[in-house]
Amino acid sequence: MGADTADDAGVFRLSDDLALIQTVDFFTPIVNDPYLFGQIAAANALSDVWAMGGRPITALNICCFPVKEMDTGVFKQILAGGMDKVHEAGCALAGGHSVEDPELKYGLSVTGVVHPEKLVTNAGLKPGQVLVLTKPLGTGVIATALKAGLASPGALGASIEVMTALNAPAGEAMAACGVSGATDITGFGLLGHALEMATASGVGLEIQAPAVPILAEARDMAAMGLVPVGSHANLEHCSDRISVQGEADPILLDLLADAQTSGGMLMGIDQSRMPSAVEMLEERGVIAAVIGRARAENPGRLTVRF
Repeated sequence: MGADTADDAGVFRLSDDLALIQTVDFFTPIVNDPYLFGQIAAANALSDVWAMGGRPITALNICCFPVKEMDTGVFKQILAGGMDKVHEAGCALAGGHSVEDPELKYGLSVTGVVHPEKLVTNAGLKPGQVLVLTKPLGTGVIATALKAGLASPGALGASIEVMTALNAPAGEAMAACGVSGATDITGFGLLGHALEMATASGVGLEIQAPAVPILAEARDMAAMGLVPVGSHANLEHCSDRISVQGEADPILLDLLADAQTSGGMLMGIDQSRMPSAVEMLEERGVIAAVIGRARAENPGRLTVRF
């Protein structure tokens, strides 16, 4: 699995029963607390391994730090947050690399393992499957509101809880249910990543917009115009492959394109396996929402129903 598939990570087969999953992600701070930033960045990077059906085993820090302009205590807190989240994932932090940079950035390079026959890709959706999303949307809007000084403590706390939550429980349930098609929702938003899956899988996707979970207050903030530039770009990029049915809600449509950080899993589950899948997710503390389905009609396109 290489870069040509637009999948979540690269995969290299070592033997008949073992393959390596490799991924890397780092970015600038989206919260003010350095420890929480470290946790969010680590959770985001680790997520790609679970999205491929694997288990992370090692991680390397990627540090771009303005060492001459900022107290080193800030860097220590970032690294502590990242390390704690890596250890929570049952993963080993094996080192890393740092460079002096005027703009602070942090993330991880992560290696995981998977049995080649249990690999999950964004090309594995099948017609008739139900689409399940495991985290609410809206973290991009709330991060934008934070920069503008307009995010309430409640909204910020809810957003942080979502972004620091590992996708490990969802990944475990996904593997137990035999899911073959999945991805995690990050910078391209739900619409962008759903279209990637539709294209790769050769299916059409139908999303019931009112069924998509949204973080409290995110809708109000989006209505105030606090929508990230990246989210507008996502919507524009997807517009020629999306059909809107019903009376469109432009605010909700913006949220469906909202650029997420450490978002949830979007997976296709066979209708017959839905009861056991819901039970497995709930046992692991994951509140999942059924938001649509995959269809044979209109391959590579997305229908959003309001």
